[in-house]
This record gives sequence, structure tokens and C-alpha cells, in this order.
Amino acid sequence: MTSVFTSFVALMATAVLMVWLFRRLNLPAILAYLVSGVLLGPDLLSVFTHPEDMHLIAEIGIVFLLFSLGLEFSLPKMIAMRHLVFGVGLGQMLLTTGFFMLIAMLAGLPLAQAFVIGGMLALSSTAIVIKQAGELGIINTPRSQMAVSILLFQDLAVVPFLIVIPLLADGNDGSLLAAISIATLKGVLVVVILMSIGKWLLPRVFIEVANTRTDELFVLTTIVVALLAAGLTYAFGLSMALGAFLAGMMLSESQYRHQLEADIRPFRDILMGLFFATVGMQLQLDVLLGQFHWVVMGLLVLLVVKVLLVRFAAWLVKAPATDAWATGFKVCQMGEFSFVIGALAVDTQVLTSSQVSLLVSIGVLSMAVTPSLITHSLKLAKHVVKQPEPDATPPLQDGTGKTLDNHVLILGFGRVGQSVARMLHLENIHYAAIDADPVRVLESRNAGEQVFFGDAGKKDILHSAGIASARLVLITFDQTDKVVTVINTIKSINDALPVVVRTRKDYQLEQIYDAGAVQVVPEILEGSLMLVSQVLHYSGVPMSRILKRVRDERKGHYGHMHGFYPGETTEISYGTRDKLEFMHAVAITDDAFAKNKSLQQLDLLSRRIFVKEIRRGSDVIDAADTETVLQTGDILVISGKPRRIERVERFLLEGD
Repeated sequence: MTSVFTSFVALMATAVLMVWLFRRLNLPAILAYLVSGVLLGPDLLSVFTHPEDMHLIAEIGIVFLLFSLGLEFSLPKMIAMRHLVFGVGLGQMLLTTGFFMLIAMLAGLPLAQAFVIGGMLALSSTAIVIKQAGELGIINTPRSQMAVSILLFQDLAVVPFLIVIPLLADGNDGSLLAAISIATLKGVLVVVILMSIGKWLLPRVFIEVANTRTDELFVLTTIVVALLAAGLTYAFGLSMALGAFLAGMMLSESQYRHQLEADIRPFRDILMGLFFATVGMQLQLDVLLGQFHWVVMGLLVLLVVKVLLVRFAAWLVKAPATDAWATGFKVCQMGEFSFVIGALAVDTQVLTSSQVSLLVSIGVLSMAVTPSLITHSLKLAKHVVKQPEPDATPPLQDGTGKTLDNHVLILGFGRVGQSVARMLHLENIHYAAIDADPVRVLESRNAGEQVFFGDAGKKDILHSAGIASARLVLITFDQTDKVVTVINTIKSINDALPVVVRTRKDYQLEQIYDAGAVQVVPEILEGSLMLVSQVLHYSGVPMSRILKRVRDERKGHYGHMHGFYPGETTEISYGTRDKLEFMHAVAITDDAFAKNKSLQQLDLLSRRIFVKEIRRGSDVIDAADTETVLQTGDILVISGKPRRIERVERFLLEGD
């Protein structure tokens, strides 16, 4: 028992160190867990001489990963993007799987092994691609939407692999068709059972649990639901992960979706880390070192082939060449589910551990180069299509396409930062923001806001947000020690730049003033509104106009301050979940129900949803004009309570 405990502690400590190191190098945390497993595995330190001892914990990690994937699965979104999902996505999956299957069979491998290898190499990393694209603020571009469509279809394609692989364990090539047929019948039966439970039983269970207003009970119920669904599919001889995915999908349209995601995230992240560590333990270093030239060659073939096949699949649906090439560079790596499939194939003896070690080695290297490929994807695509680069770097711009100069820099884009930004917009004062919440940054940039992801205390991040040309810096986060550090950094860049700070704790005013702030606004009574008046004053707006603006806001019940973009750190409790008002950006796709319909026809007010604005390219259209007809590519920024936001997004994309 002591030995097992010591080994587990050693694994956790190594994972902490590796994740810290890899994040400092801007590499995915998945690679850190894989390296941790390699270090502690039987080929190096031998802390774990039998990696299979961690099998149960690792499999539970997969259960939670697939449960989270099911929660994120949006049928309305898939329907709205069906042209790309079932065009480019289906084409990429079939072409890539078929190509690598053919290569494997030419190398002498049986059909079952070739099928699994083709599937592993066809998948891409949803986690890395979406996170990197979100941080870069390009998730809402056509090329990124094409990548999201491919990833969405790949996520769906994982499920058939999880069903079929256990049924291929006998190694009989002729059983492939029979295995798929049997799996389909079992899968249909399991889906019917789970969907019936999800429709008639689970809503009542969660309503009762939510009414107890006990966080522990809600978390425990979520875990039990995921594990029971996984156990049901396992009892049918199918993968546990399939049941977890179906359970998540059942709950994806419920009003408890966001709370479920928040509850399950800590368990998922920790257990998934342990899963990837066990994958690393199975990596045979003698295979890697002895066949290193094959690993490098396989990496190059993988990247080149997947880029070319994505381009070909996009050509079939007549997608723009530049977008197609850029998408190919984004999704040319192997994905986290490739490791899931590989581990399942080893457990069921469809593939050998040596074969999977070779594939995992290729996958790890492909993930390592992914952040750089995504960052430079558009530049590489333009080079391939020989599109000339601009002679000079374009100036920093705000969300409306206007050059950022003499602007206000907002550090922290939470509720207060967003309220200030809206008032600045009303005064036609340019602004940019920095925030460390990736979800909030993604939501904000989807709506066209000029928000940068990063640590506001770092000079490089401040320079990227145009601090050299800013007229004023506003700090909105309430962490005094960090505020002082940020002010010192700002003063080291430009000592004359005015800094306004918002704080909740009035007893810390002196400390912030001593650091160099010109104005500190405590959050008392009308804290947010007072802060707006100070920012407008230091931005050069006449006092008479400021007073009028404050009076109008009070008279209008603070209408311009209602709603905010939620983020990963937004706290939603039982007492506030039905009171908070969120803002959300909805992209109108070519297949969306709302396309070519006016705001008057859609009548969103009857659904108690307010349209804040419509962004069309670099233009902002006044939502007060109800005769405005929505077009493909429009970004509709809506405001309302979370569950109403979800229902209206579904209505805009697919109709009632």
C-alpha cells in the first residue's frame, strides 16, 4: 500500500513540475502528462513497472472526458454548419482514414489493424486547436470555422471507433462487417435506453437535486450519472466512454449544462492527466530510439498528407483556397482521442504496444509543432497560394476595424471592464482590453471586441495591446498585490501614462496611490458608474456630457450596463443562475434559420432576449432598426438569462 501511495505522489509531483515547465514553453499540457509518464515508466525511472495498475483510474478519466464532450455537443450548431461538417469534415475523415489504411495494408498489416491505425491518424486535437485559435482571437474567422467543422465531425467519428474496436479483438479480418453490424444494433439499443432515461427521468432527478441547493449533492449526482451510463454500455460489451458521451449529450440541452461542466471539470482534468501519463508509460523508448528515423518520417508524412487531403476535401465543396490551406495547417496533427483509441486497441489486443508506441511518438511530436502551425497558418496558406503579403504590419485596430491610437487600455474584462467599454463605445472612444480568462476572451472576440489573452503584468502583452499609444490605463481586477505589480510595469514603460484603478477594498487605497495610480475608485454603491465617469473625464470628455450620461444611465435603469460575457471564472450559484444576464455572440451561418430574416420577423423581445448590436464585417449596425435583415457572416450580440440565451441560439440556427 505504501509503495502504491508513494508512486502516486511521485506521479502527481512530476505532473505538476512538467505542466508548469511546458506551459512556460507555450506547449500543451497533454505533452507534459505524456512526458511525466515516460519519465516514471518502466523504461526510465521504473516508478511504475506495471502501467496497467493505473488502468482503472485512466479509464475513469476517459469517461469524464467523453461526458464533457457530450455536454459540449450541440445538435443545432451541427445542423447550422452541416455544409462544412458533412462536406469538409466527412471528406477529411474518409479520405485520411482510407489513405492511411491503404498504406498500412500495403505494409502487410491485416484489415482490422489498418482500420484502427487509419482512424488514429485521421483524428486531430480538438482541445489544442480550439484553445489556440481562441487565444489568438481567430476562432470566428471562416478558416477557423472550417477547422471547427472538421473537429466536430471527428468528435462524432470517435464514437463508432469506441464501439467497433472491442469487437475486433478476435483479429479475424472477415469479422469487420459483422462487428460493425452487431455494434450498431447494440449501440441503437443503448441509445434508446439512455435517451429515454434522459428525457423522462434525469430532468426530474436534477430538478429535485437543484431544489436542495446543496453543491455537494449536485456534484455527486453528476458523477454517478456519468458512471452509471458508462457501466450500462460496458454491460452491453461496448466501451464505457460511449455511455459517458451519451449521458453528456442527454444533458447538453438542459438548463444545468453550465453547472454540470463546472462540476465535472476538476475531475476530468486531473483524471485525464493521469490517463495521458499512463499512455506515456506505455511508450517504449527502445522503439522510439531504434526507429527514430521512422518517427520523423512518419511525422512529415502525417503533416503533409493531412494538409493536402483537407485541401482536397475543401475543394470538393468549393471552399476558398486560402481558407482551405489555413485549415489544413491547423488540423494536421494527431489528437487526444488518437491516444484513447490506441490505448483501447492495446487493451483489446487489436494493436501491439510497439505499434502504438510508434504512433504515440508521432502524435506527441505533431502536437508539439501545432501551436506554431496554428499561429502562422494564414501566412503559410497565403504563401502556398502565392497571395502577396502586405508591405507593412497593419496598425492595431479595435473591434470596428478602426486604428487604435490614443485609446483606453482596460486590464481585466470582467463585468466592470465590459461596462466601462460600452460607455466608451457610446462616446466613440477607442479601447482595447487584456484578460486572463480564455473563455471570456473567446466570447468577447467572437462579438468583435478587441480583447487580448494574457497576463497584464507582462510587458510583451501590454505592448501587444498598444500601451505605447494609449491615453489611459484602467485596472479593474481586485487583487491589490497584482495591481501594484502591474502599475510598476506600466510606469517602467511610460511613467507619464495615467492609471485608474477600481478596487472593492477602500482600506487599500493608499497602497495603490503610492504605486502611482492617478485615481482609485472604490466599488461602493454606484461604483461601476462612478468609474465610468472617471474614465470619461481622463479621456477628455466634457464634464457636462459626463453628468448627462450618468443621469441618462440612472433614468434608463442602467440599460447599457446590463449583461456581460461569461467566462470560465464566472461564478454561477443556485441563487444567481436565474438572475444573471449574460451576453453571447451568435454567428449567422449560410444554413442558419435567421438568415434573410429581419429582427422584426424574429421578434426576439417576445422571447425576453435583447439584441445589443449587429456586427457586419467592420461595421456596427444599430439593433434599434428592427427592419435590419440578417445576412451570412453577421455577428448577433444578444443579452438575456443563460437558459433563454441557449434557447434563442437554437432558434436562430435551426428555427422552432
